[in-house]
Amino acid sequence: MHLIDIYIQEVTRRIPEKNREDIALELRSTIEDMLPDNYSEKEAKGALASLGNPALLASGYADRPMHLIGPRYFDMYVTLLKMIIPIVAMLALIVVITENIMSYTGEEAILGTILTIVGHGIWGMISSLIQTFFWTTLVFAILERTDALKDKTPLTPNWKEWTPDDLKGIPYIKKEKKISKVDIFGSLLWIAVFVAVYFNAVHLIGVYEKIQGKLQLVIPTFNQDVLYSYWLIVLFALLLEVAFVFYKFMAAQWTTKVAIMNTVRTVVSTVVFIIIFNENNLINIEFYKYLEHLFHFTFELQEPVKVGVILMWIVFAVIDVVQGFRKANIRG
Repeated sequence: MHLIDIYIQEVTRRIPEKNREDIALELRSTIEDMLPDNYSEKEAKGALASLGNPALLASGYADRPMHLIGPRYFDMYVTLLKMIIPIVAMLALIVVITENIMSYTGEEAILGTILTIVGHGIWGMISSLIQTFFWTTLVFAILERTDALKDKTPLTPNWKEWTPDDLKGIPYIKKEKKISKVDIFGSLLWIAVFVAVYFNAVHLIGVYEKIQGKLQLVIPTFNQDVLYSYWLIVLFALLLEVAFVFYKFMAAQWTTKVAIMNTVRTVVSTVVFIIIFNENNLINIEFYKYLEHLFHFTFELQEPVKVGVILMWIVFAVIDVVQGFRKANIRG
């Protein structure tokens, strides 16, 4: 019948061409099994109605998702966006405010300066949020299409209706083992602040003086060239840190795997810190001279001080690793 042909056409046109012929034969056989030998148009309509919308049925036959982000990852995607967006917006606004305050000479009208900050701040936040939304969506879209173990959804032919018995296979997570959203938010905020400060230390950290009505950084604390020289290992540590935060977010609880990954990223960050902190030219020589002139005392990053700071870092790192395994071993 003409209606059946159109229905099959509407299903198969939405799936890859290489599978269309086989699926068309299978679907036609299914429809014919639902109908008597001499069926009427009304009976054909009933059979097609029971199969449902052709677009939804096609999504079950397709070998790729027919949605950008499916139900398995959608809640996670929205939650992560809610965490990242405030951080990005806040950092963008802080950068704009800082730039305008430091460039303010006192000659401009205060109202004009405030309006400039508001305008630049809004534009900076919108631009940052668009990029954040794009890259986060891209990551989840790729994850949706590369995960071979994603759950069956109501759009797939083999989907089984949920029942309370399905809860039996889900373990109960104790409060001590849970990884809170506050923890994830704090980790992401720390990463964002560290990146902003590390790669702009020469413009942010140091001695400020007011010159011709403008507050300017005259003596940076750190040697930016030294910090830049270690960008590769710092970037590696940051990527590992981001991967760990993302893995924690997906795991939602402390497990042995999470604790092991926490150990790896802690060891890496500790090694990177020791390498950079041991650099003799890390602190700007002019900053030492400023402190000596200000306090009339010789300042220098001596070996005992370096060793003390490194040991303190290692102690906190060990505590963090031990706490991770302790949480992972808590019984439900």
